[in-house]
Amino acid sequence: MRHTHTILFGIISFLLSGNNMFVQAQSGYWQQGVEYTMEVDMDVDTHQFAGTQNLVYYNNSPDTLHQVFYHLYFNAFQPGSMMDVRSRTIEDPDRRVGDRIFYLGDDEIGFQRIESLEQNGEAVDYQMVGTILEVTLNEPIMPNSEATFDMTFEGQVPLQIRRTGRDNEEGIDYSMSQWYPKMAEYDYEGWHANPYIGREFHGVWGSYDVKISIDSSYVMAATGYLQNPQEVGHGYLEEGKRLKRPNGDKITYHFTADHVHDFMWAADPDYMHTIAQVPNGPTLHFFYQQDSLTQNWNDLPEYTVKAFQYMNEHFGKYPYDKYSVVQGGDGGMEYPMATLITGHRSLRSLVGVTVHELIHSWYQGVLGTNESLYSWMDEGFTSYASSRTMAHIFGGNADDPQVHANSYAGYFNLAESGREEPMTTHSDHYSTNFAYGRAAYSKGAVFLAQLSYIIGDNAFAKGMKRYFEEWKFKHPNPTNLKRIMEKESDIELDWYFEYFVNTTHTINYGVKSVEDRGATTHVTLERVDKMPMPLDVLVTYEGGEQELFYIPLRIMRGEKENDSSYERTEMQDWPWVFPTYLLEISRPLGEISQIQIDPSYKMADIDRSNNSYPDTKNTRFNEVAE
Repeated sequence: MRHTHTILFGIISFLLSGNNMFVQAQSGYWQQGVEYTMEVDMDVDTHQFAGTQNLVYYNNSPDTLHQVFYHLYFNAFQPGSMMDVRSRTIEDPDRRVGDRIFYLGDDEIGFQRIESLEQNGEAVDYQMVGTILEVTLNEPIMPNSEATFDMTFEGQVPLQIRRTGRDNEEGIDYSMSQWYPKMAEYDYEGWHANPYIGREFHGVWGSYDVKISIDSSYVMAATGYLQNPQEVGHGYLEEGKRLKRPNGDKITYHFTADHVHDFMWAADPDYMHTIAQVPNGPTLHFFYQQDSLTQNWNDLPEYTVKAFQYMNEHFGKYPYDKYSVVQGGDGGMEYPMATLITGHRSLRSLVGVTVHELIHSWYQGVLGTNESLYSWMDEGFTSYASSRTMAHIFGGNADDPQVHANSYAGYFNLAESGREEPMTTHSDHYSTNFAYGRAAYSKGAVFLAQLSYIIGDNAFAKGMKRYFEEWKFKHPNPTNLKRIMEKESDIELDWYFEYFVNTTHTINYGVKSVEDRGATTHVTLERVDKMPMPLDVLVTYEGGEQELFYIPLRIMRGEKENDSSYERTEMQDWPWVFPTYLLEISRPLGEISQIQIDPSYKMADIDRSNNSYPDTKNTRFNEVAE
């Protein structure tokens, strides 16, 4: 019995689905759909598995498809693979990978092999090319039609190196992510059959019905809802229910999930399995081994519940009824309805990695942006929300811009390094891991924090919720986000995306000169670097009175609301091509004690040494972080 009804994909079917999660985003919008049914038998002695897969593929596009492509991720863990070569030739390889793939033995490598593949009951031609299966169709899949693919496959679980694998450094037997032949995404930009080199993902929304047979001693965590707890036990059985496990050395876990774009599982015979409940939210499952740090795992549910409550209130409601925190993998990695995290951590670190990964459920698991192409819209937004959530659950002020100090420091370091690349760069094609990480995580978080400075906190808060509600389950792109924020703020934002996302231009404003004109003071403000920004200029008068001068950009075609605590005076717009701007203050210089650009510190000005008059210490975010 499925946890939810079978979904027929396409716009009409999504509209009719029980959870009513899908609402047409705009005229002409479409997305593909998949329904997976898989049965897998796992041999824990050889670390190999055999499986069958029935895949119903819904072509909701206006295009006729003559080929399809599957990801075969495990094939990356073989000497000479693209991931191996990339790791051995990039300037700054991931320490978890290095040259480890190159030295894997035959019983340590990963592989996925296709034994047979049929389209609508007829065998098709296919070719395995590294981590991609290229399939030539016998008959094209016409627009607004479907095709059924039946496959038999086998695989070997690689030694844990990156994300997926067996026998990780903490002794977890199986961390099974990217483990099955997975149909690549086809969208308005075409096919996304990217070879796997260890970066980000993009997947098709669909439903999964998965049965995995494994030795009966193994406790399993997975995406979705367990359908046969009475046959499994291992912490899934409700209190008062009787276990009716079939005889034999193996048990079969049967999970189903709808409205997800991937399916992961993990298994270990030593897992503890505990449960917590988020009020008016999902049931949380925790899987971990008992060791000297078990008390931290015992404390983790309380913080995780608080994190879900904060995210639900401020960023949109998590739409599933379950979430699992699973010890495994090689650090922290998000998957639909679950995460894999390493567990040998201090409490603060354990909570931190859990919070970061669960917040991915909003920006990668539910919104499903193509994070291969727009990694900053997933990693950066997750980092931004993580900083606020962590501050809240540990008793701090989540609205204090200082909670993003480390993100600003990371971005400043990137901008000054000479190695920055535009955030339009595909994740796989950044020249260094350093440039990728700082752009995706740090600059992506700064993008949001700075956006709140440009449009105001109130419009920003409403925009983030609206973005989630209108674009969940729809793979939004930067333009979709921009239009939401423009509608909420009545401010034109093309320029912000064009500069901060599409280029590596930096922000640097300064107080160029201050002149006493008797009854007035003339302040010349200067745009030193290329990127234009609206300015908040705070003037403090003798006696402590303060006045905020707000200078919008002309190309904004609007102004943010005054949601600060200062009395604000709105000035004439600054045309961005003008390198300087004259600010006239109707007080003599002798009555002014300080002039400061951007008292909020939200503007990512790479040099704040010129932001004040007189020239006083004007601490930058990265200095605060230290």
